[in-house]
Formats: sequence, structure tokens, C-alpha cells
Amino acid sequence: GMVQQEPGGVAGLAAAAGEAAAGTAEVRLSRRRWVVVLLFSSYSLCNAFQWIQYSSINNVFLRFYGVSAFAIDWLSMSYMLTYIPLLFPVAWLLDKRGLRLIALAGSALNALGAWVKLGSLKPHLFPVTVLGQVICSLAQVFILGMPSHIASVWFGSHEVSTACSIAVFGNQLGIAVGFLVPPVLVPNVEDVEKLAYHISIMFFMTAGVATALFILVVIVFKEKPLHPPSRAQALIQSRPPEEYSYVQSILRLLRNANFLLLMVTYGLNTGCFYALSTLLNRMVIHHYPGEEVNAGRIGLTIILSGMVGALISGIWLDRTKTYKQTTLVVYIMSLAGMIAYTFTLSLGHLWVVFVTAGMLGFFMTGYLPLGFEFAAELTYPESEGTSSGLLNVSAQIFGIAFTISQGQIMDRYGTKAGNIFLCSFLFLGTVMTAFIKADLRRQQANLDNEQTVIRSGERPEGPRSSSAPTGCSAQ
Repeated sequence: GMVQQEPGGVAGLAAAAGEAAAGTAEVRLSRRRWVVVLLFSSYSLCNAFQWIQYSSINNVFLRFYGVSAFAIDWLSMSYMLTYIPLLFPVAWLLDKRGLRLIALAGSALNALGAWVKLGSLKPHLFPVTVLGQVICSLAQVFILGMPSHIASVWFGSHEVSTACSIAVFGNQLGIAVGFLVPPVLVPNVEDVEKLAYHISIMFFMTAGVATALFILVVIVFKEKPLHPPSRAQALIQSRPPEEYSYVQSILRLLRNANFLLLMVTYGLNTGCFYALSTLLNRMVIHHYPGEEVNAGRIGLTIILSGMVGALISGIWLDRTKTYKQTTLVVYIMSLAGMIAYTFTLSLGHLWVVFVTAGMLGFFMTGYLPLGFEFAAELTYPESEGTSSGLLNVSAQIFGIAFTISQGQIMDRYGTKAGNIFLCSFLFLGTVMTAFIKADLRRQQANLDNEQTVIRSGERPEGPRSSSAPTGCSAQ
């Protein structure tokens, strides 16, 4: 029941033939798969760095360009705003034209935006830096929905969650570097000419790295491996092209109650993360004046601990397949971490803030690949690019709403009130997550195909786990 079929006629025969072909297809892993996922992770890193590089030194750019804090916040929120209307065209391109075109477009726009920012090194050129950031935000549309799709096309069922975590890992590492490097490269000096010089160093370095990564994508990035890496992927590749309808796929996703619940809960959690990242510099500077570098280090702590959490959760999912239980536990701990951070930020001890921020990051940032993986399980055999894209649209919408609302609450009532505002939505997301049913369709498809192969007398491909059936997420 995983692949919709007509009960009879040509369509039914074609679908049956597709299943038979998938059952006999050679399943083999490509050695290039690690190069592909690491290259994607690298240009995703560069794009994420450009997202947060303004917010991590909000007060410096505010003074350099002579604009309001809200205007600097919009440089971050432009990433969220651009994504919403462009998701569906880019997801359609991903399904129709494949991974390579999307990778080329994403890395090219990322490099172009970085070079445009080099034309904004005078205080009156703020519109130019806005243009550069908008171009980078266009690149993000070609990046955010890719992790589960790359994992699906290139990786076997026993390693797919780990691969998805590595792909998300790059984005998180980019945010970490974006918190750490700008405060070091751009000190808060009074002289505008010296400030412009320091900003130019950061922009030149970013443009150079982005260009090198684009060249590598042109040379290295391939559409797909020669052989499917798993039975579930073989089943998808054997499906006749005319059987797939992009519009019908979206409509099926929006009728999937479990996926809709996950889409809202993912948006609530990730939206809180976006708001926290964008406003972190303002929060820390408010309670610890002059601590721009430590504000960046606190952001770095959040992201690095989250990267560890993401990697651990990916390995855990590959071993246990406990998607619902893991997602719920991580969500509860994200709420606990946010509460701890909220009530320790104003105590006057920076080391305490580092500890609670690290705890928050481990679970809140570690949740991101979990959402992609759980969605891929709930929505099989729909495209991972479409399901991931809908999750990200939800995250962008909540991210904009939370960033604007929390910023206004902080200005009027203080940072604690703003953080309590986020806590309330994390609590709502925790309750909603408890109602999601673990309908693991992809795992079942892998198991069904494996049993078909065994019954036909063939030896199943790939390593097997003694604790759970093979076939995970993002296939």
C-alpha cells in the first residue's frame, strides 16, 4: 500500500512492472557519495554564514550604516521571507531537473551575493548590502530542502539518517562560524574608515570561499549514482515518469494529518531557533555591555552543541528507527533548555549562560535533521524535496513572526519576557508532537521489498541490523 496503483489496466501493469524491476535491481553504494554530501555541506555552510554575519555583530553594522536595529534584523529575515514564495518553483525544479541543476544554482547565487556585498563598503551603500543579502537568500532556497534528497539518492538505508545529519551539519556549522568569526574580524572601532577596512576583509574572504566552492560543484557534483543505494530508492526510480504529478503530490502531503502536525511543530521549534539566533547579540549586549565577542561565542556554543546533538540523533535513528519517541524527547528537552536559558541570562554570570545555551543548542538545533527524517518516513513515496520544503516554509513563517514579535517584546518589556514568549510556543509544539502517529511508510517499503527479494531466492543487499528492519528515512 506504499505506492498508489490503479487496480487494473495499463497503469496497474506499469506499476506492477516497476515494483518487479525494483525488486531485481542491483543495489550498490557509490564511493562518491561522501564527496557529494561533504561538498553540499560546505556550500551550505558558506550560505548560512552569510545569513547570520550581520546579526552576530548587529550593533557594529547598525552604527556603520546608520540604520535601525530593525533594519539589520531584516537582513536576517530576508532569508526567511524570500524562501516562502519560491519554495514551490524550486521544489518543482528539483523533481523535474534533478540535484545537479539545483546544486549549481544554489552555489552560483551564493557566490554572486557575496561579491555584490563588496560594493557596500560605504555607510551610504546600505541598499547594496541589502541586494547582496537578498541574492544570498535566493541561494538558500536551492539549499535548505536538499539534505534529505541527497541522502535518499546517494545513501543506503543503514546510513541515510547519518548522511542527512551531515548535510544539515554544514548549515549549522556555517551559523557557528557566523557567530564566531565576524566579532573577531570586525572589531567595534570608532573610526569609520577602519571599520570599512575590517568589513571588507570579511566580505573578500567570504566571496573567495564561495567562488571556490562553486567551481568544485561544477567539477564534482553528479546527478545520481550509477546504481540505486537502497530498495526503496530503486522502487522510486523504477516508477514511470508520467505516474508522478507534482501538484497531486503537494495535495497528498496536505491531506496527511501526521505530516501537517509535524509541519506545524517543526515550524514552531525552528522558528524559535531563528528568532533566538537573530536577536542573540541584542540580548547578550543588553545584560553584558561590551561583550560582543562573548555574544558570538555563546552563539557558537549553541550551534556546536546542536551539531553534536544532530549527529547523535542521526546515528541513533539509523540504529533504532524510533522516530516518534526520539522527536518527542528532543522537543521536551528543547523546551527545558529554553526555560533554563531564559532564567539564567540575567544572573550576571556569563559562564552560566554558556552552560544553559549549550544545553539549549544540543536539543533545539539537534532537532532540525530529526524533522526532515520523520517527514520523509511519514510521506513516502512523495519527494523528499517537497516535504522538506514545506517544513522549511513553516519554519520561515514562524521565524519571521517570532523574530518581529520577540524584538518588539524585548524593546518594551525586556529580554526575559521575549524569551518566555518563545517558551510558550515550544510548549505548544511539545503537546502537538505527542499526537503525531509513527506511520513509518519508508521503513515498511524497504522491509516489503527485502522480503520480496528473499522469497524470490536472491540475497538481500547491504548490511543488516539485528535490532530493526533495514530501511530508514529520506530514501
